Amino acid sequence: MGSESKLDIVLCWHMHQPDYRDHLRNEFQQPWVYLHAIKDYVDMAAHLEAVPAARAVVNFSPVLLAQLDEYERQIQGYLRNNQPIRDPLLAMLDSPVFPADNEHRVALVKACLHSNRKRMIERFKPYQRLTEIAQPIIQDQSYSAYLSNQFLADLITWYHLAWLGETVRRTDPRIIKLIEQASGYTLHQRRLLLEVIGELLSGLRRRYAALAGQGRVELAMSPYAHPMLPLLLHFKDARDAMPDIHLPVLKSYPGGKDRVKWHLQHGLEVFEKYFGLRPSGCWPSEGGISVTTLKAIGNAGFAWAATGENVLRNSLGGSGGKHGDSIFRGFLEPESGVRLFARDDTLSDLIAFTYADWHADHAVADLIQRLIVIADGCKDRENAVVSIIMDGENAWEYYPENAYYFLSALYQRIVEHPRLQLTTYRELLQKPSAKLDRIVAGSWVYGTFSTWIGAEDKNRGWDILGDVKRVYDESRGKLNANQLELIDEQLAVCEGSDWFWWFGDYNPAATVSDFEHLFRTHIANLYHMLGQEPPQYLSQTMSHGSGAPALGGVIRPGNPGS
Repeated sequence: MGSESKLDIVLCWHMHQPDYRDHLRNEFQQPWVYLHAIKDYVDMAAHLEAVPAARAVVNFSPVLLAQLDEYERQIQGYLRNNQPIRDPLLAMLDSPVFPADNEHRVALVKACLHSNRKRMIERFKPYQRLTEIAQPIIQDQSYSAYLSNQFLADLITWYHLAWLGETVRRTDPRIIKLIEQASGYTLHQRRLLLEVIGELLSGLRRRYAALAGQGRVELAMSPYAHPMLPLLLHFKDARDAMPDIHLPVLKSYPGGKDRVKWHLQHGLEVFEKYFGLRPSGCWPSEGGISVTTLKAIGNAGFAWAATGENVLRNSLGGSGGKHGDSIFRGFLEPESGVRLFARDDTLSDLIAFTYADWHADHAVADLIQRLIVIADGCKDRENAVVSIIMDGENAWEYYPENAYYFLSALYQRIVEHPRLQLTTYRELLQKPSAKLDRIVAGSWVYGTFSTWIGAEDKNRGWDILGDVKRVYDESRGKLNANQLELIDEQLAVCEGSDWFWWFGDYNPAATVSDFEHLFRTHIANLYHMLGQEPPQYLSQTMSHGSGAPALGGVIRPGNPGS
């Protein structure tokens, strides 16, 4: 680094939710896209706007952008032309009529309890009282006859107020007034809340594009539907880091090379349409890389990619010590020409899983002290960089006030520190890099692919996906251009990594059920779109969770690839 230089730090926030749309029925099956948008994507932009000298990389999956665009379009269509909103929960926010039957009324109540109890429910006493009233109704549905329409109106209003970003709750006078009112919300007020939600969603692309235009944010992307690219290309690459891993009956994914190219190219199209610019960098889904994956990323025009710390350590053959030939630098992969950076697991996981229970000032002070230790160890290196890479959405509801104090202090303290500086990967491309002679394929999780392949139900998922891909290949020549466009996207959704992540009895039963059901729905829909009858096995549950309760409405808290 030199005696006068500062340690470069990249904060890379990954924004991703899988495709929750049932494309045949044209309806969202889960609300997590718009809820994370109005809470986390909004707050993350606001924190960067508040500190002009701050820098960050913000990585979006294009399938998330497509869904954000759809929500924006639907809300505008509803408010202007009374066109339907095809998310049942969001539509109910502004509905003058609540369900009449007990089953649907109870289902609505349950949906409005999917919030972090400590940070989102107990923080707001009126919301907490509503959830306490709801508990006996959920346990014994015969009590549902006592549910008034005003109770449902107040509950769904508080649910959405709790899911708003902290920066919105502190600054928007309309929201401040609704929170102060506490109860007795009218239909007009619920419509006002929907209008605020629409404004927040429509403002996202403008705010992030403006930050990018000012050079304060580098916008990057993942492949379109967040597939695990190395496994689409070669199952056998899973044996690089785990030689004894058990692979699916399917020898390899049919036509994987073309599908990888499709996810990268279509992802670029969606990204450019949304933001109006082309990204130079890529966080491959789950940080999953291999030599062939990096070649595909390079061929798509990306200049840099990032991966997990253990992937780099494995590739360095054990020479990746903390202060020697370490993860704290960029590496050039010569075959692809892609510059590669690696996530610091310790620092990223501290933010994701530990600091939520600390006082914000103490947490930031601890992080900075750790960064100074790294700076001391890298003081003789000109190209030292620390990469903190994690979800920009799923950890914050475990923090007080949606991490308002932590994130404010994080940006401000690093910006003010004489030995640290925030930067972006695009800026680091101007600095020299070490050469990486080989790649041991893997992901950010353990440096392996064991989270997506190897277990019985994960392998079964690949075999099911391979079955429908063969039908797709046989039918492709019979499809016209419009059909092919829709079916290519439906296949891409089925190829997403999220389904395989959740298969496994070590995951919460309710969440496994949701994702397993979505996977089978997406596969069945693809068969229907191809004019084929879905196989009987799709009517059977293929993976069960452990029975442990899901953490509120949170999807994979704190992980880089939610």
